[in-house]
Amino acid sequence: MEKEKKVAIIGGTGLTSLQNLDIVRSEVIMTPYGEPSSPVSYGVMEDGSLENGSKEIVFLARHGHEHNIPPHKVNYRANLWALNHIGINTLIAVNAVGGIRDDMLPGSLVLPNQIIDYTTQRINTFFEDNLTHVTHIDFSYPYSEELSQLILESAEKQHIELLQNATYAATEGPRLETAAEIQRLKRDGCDIVGMTGMPEAALARELEIDYVSICANANWAAGLSDELISMRDIEKNLLGAMAQIRCLIAQLLKSM
Repeated sequence: MEKEKKVAIIGGTGLTSLQNLDIVRSEVIMTPYGEPSSPVSYGVMEDGSLENGSKEIVFLARHGHEHNIPPHKVNYRANLWALNHIGINTLIAVNAVGGIRDDMLPGSLVLPNQIIDYTTQRINTFFEDNLTHVTHIDFSYPYSEELSQLILESAEKQHIELLQNATYAATEGPRLETAAEIQRLKRDGCDIVGMTGMPEAALARELEIDYVSICANANWAAGLSDELISMRDIEKNLLGAMAQIRCLIAQLLKSM
């Protein structure tokens, strides 16, 4: 028998809340790893995406509801532990990224299928203390193929263009990359670059949570445009992209 999908959404830059999520209750969850980025919000989609309104969706703001936690300070372990603690087994992450590949235009949506971790300072595992045995996870394919397929089908139903077969470069932040660093990432085979993809994806795999990422291209990565990167342009590009992501998530929940 297929396990019931208990779904959570982690929102990043540009998605600190879901406008069409009717909040039923919120809960502050303390964990062995400290406090998560935000309380978890339980709700149902106002447009009736959830059959008979009988299934709850959980939302967590990765950078806090005030968007005041920088990517290198996010308590990824606390966030994932809290979601696992309340029974979440299906996780949709939303990430803002910069485009590297030629078709990764600002404002476009991307469904990555691979990731390269360039972070250096983050605690990236639950498996480090008081172990009875050393544990290794298979991380060959970091994103759930089943969830990815459902998202692609949902995008087609909503006539939303979703770029795929992309490798996500996870950098430390909070500064943006240099033009030379982007050229290095391009040589490494990376198509998009962001600061929140890891260790989130690996921690989800350790907890056996099905995990997928929907990325919004906020800008061209450093050196790939004649103009300098500005927060004003990033916010403008994310506005339209996040509106599409909200529609995509609503359709996805119907499919699930």
